[in-house]
Amino acid sequence: MSTFATRTLPKPKLSARLILDLRSEIESGRISGGQKLPTEAELTTRYGVSRTVVREALAALAADGLVEARQGAGNYAIGQRLAAFSNLAADKISIAINVLEVRMGIEIESAGLAAQRRNPAQDAAIHEAYFEFDRLLAQDLATGKNDFAFHRAIAAATNNPFYIEVLDALGERTIPCDVTSPWSTDSVLTRDYQIGLQVEHAQIMDAISAGDANAARSAMRAHLSNSQDRYRARLQRATTTPSRTS
Repeated sequence: MSTFATRTLPKPKLSARLILDLRSEIESGRISGGQKLPTEAELTTRYGVSRTVVREALAALAADGLVEARQGAGNYAIGQRLAAFSNLAADKISIAINVLEVRMGIEIESAGLAAQRRNPAQDAAIHEAYFEFDRLLAQDLATGKNDFAFHRAIAAATNNPFYIEVLDALGERTIPCDVTSPWSTDSVLTRDYQIGLQVEHAQIMDAISAGDANAARSAMRAHLSNSQDRYRARLQRATTTPSRTS
């Protein structure tokens, strides 16, 4: 049994419901393209949140190409994403899918080997990276570099230096949701998304700590497969959404 502290997952961000509601209204056409959104004050009252939370939600929707801010005029829905945005997004997402395919071939086995070969210091390093992700998430700070550190700590626990060498060669492309990376497919991440990543990370970590190689491989396979599915769905949206006409 692990001697590490019990994990507590952060609560979802207050902006999550607002993002989901506005996204649903725009994508369903209830708020049509070119239509002005409710003001920040109206959204603040309707959802019982601060203006900071409202602005965070609007920024997330703008990053996804669904909302645009017009100087002095407010926020407007984009019913159909701009072609240039869609093409750029599709290129980055395609790269992310290719990188994840390479990672599938490497990290599933590295998780199994880490479960078999890790020493106490390496096990502690994996836990440390996991809890640092929690700390950053609690402070609304970027978690991408720490996400990479978690996977790199697992590679180190194989005691085969080539696993680390491959991850380092992929570099900033390794984590497609690292908002600080030029290879990132995202400019804003929801808290719920990151909490979901942590649930998957916990399953990998616990299997490695328990020395269960098969469970570690399965958990890593599920984690990377889920990421592939998420990016394939995004690629489909980016490539099938028609360009907006003026």
